[in-house]
Amino acid sequence: MSGNAIEITGLRKTYAGQKGAGPKEALKGIDLAIPEGSVFGLLGPNGAGKSTLINILAGLVVKSAGTVRIWGFDQDVNPRQSRAAIGVMPQELNLDPFFTPRAALEVQAGLYGVPKSQRRSDEILELVGLSDKAESYARTLSGGMRRRLLLAKALVHSPQILVLDEPTAGVDIELRQMLWSNVRKLNEQGMTIILTTHYLEEAEEMCDEIAIINHGEKVAQDSTANLLGRIDAKTMLIHPAEDVTTLPEGAGMEVEKRPDGAIAITYRAAHTSAEDVLAAVHQAGISIRDVKTVEADLQDVFLELTRAG
Repeated sequence: MSGNAIEITGLRKTYAGQKGAGPKEALKGIDLAIPEGSVFGLLGPNGAGKSTLINILAGLVVKSAGTVRIWGFDQDVNPRQSRAAIGVMPQELNLDPFFTPRAALEVQAGLYGVPKSQRRSDEILELVGLSDKAESYARTLSGGMRRRLLLAKALVHSPQILVLDEPTAGVDIELRQMLWSNVRKLNEQGMTIILTTHYLEEAEEMCDEIAIINHGEKVAQDSTANLLGRIDAKTMLIHPAEDVTTLPEGAGMEVEKRPDGAIAITYRAAHTSAEDVLAAVHQAGISIRDVKTVEADLQDVFLELTRAG
């Protein structure tokens, strides 16, 4: 092992065109290294290639070119070992409605060749909060419970790597908290977690490192802290003592008056100081009742990096 749970080099996937259209290149030579033991965020807009990448890792889609190593196993040379090292919780609710959760886990474990003596179905059901539904048909479970069952199925063969594809899309707060509690627990036990999500605040809170892909290309990969540090945009939120008609002006400042009367001034810390901003406010004759500075968040980074595409 190199210290990376997954190593991807020159990964390409081209789909045949439909109805006379030319071929579509979904992945355009992606290089990606995911550190062992990390919580790794894989972000990108719709159609960026995230699902194609995950399906290649899961063995559901055949790549067009490149190499994929999962837990040290080359996917082409050792397909069974590489597939056994990874568990995927898909976005779609693909469950057999006539299986109970316990039966679904037993079948899944059998597909991975886990001996009966080594199966942990009841332990996993307890982990995801489905012990009391172990013998209920899947069709009777709520949407949230079905998502829990998808997570349970991904864990039956004790993978070293767990992929969560949009795990909290459309779920309630209680399920989201339960899911993240389980993810943290699994990560503390040494499992590498790969997360795709549209909730950027979720990635900001959970992930140690993040890669952003757009139009099939990797546009960034860095620690979450370093990515946030890439954008030095700050917003100073001024609450004036009284309503104002004249807004502050200054080089490098974007000024907006909000519906509640507050004035938002966005500036680049590398070119404009907070002192310059406050001087512009005073020059406009504005008395300040309250002021606070808002740092850039992951959404700002995401938009900055994907806007060009």
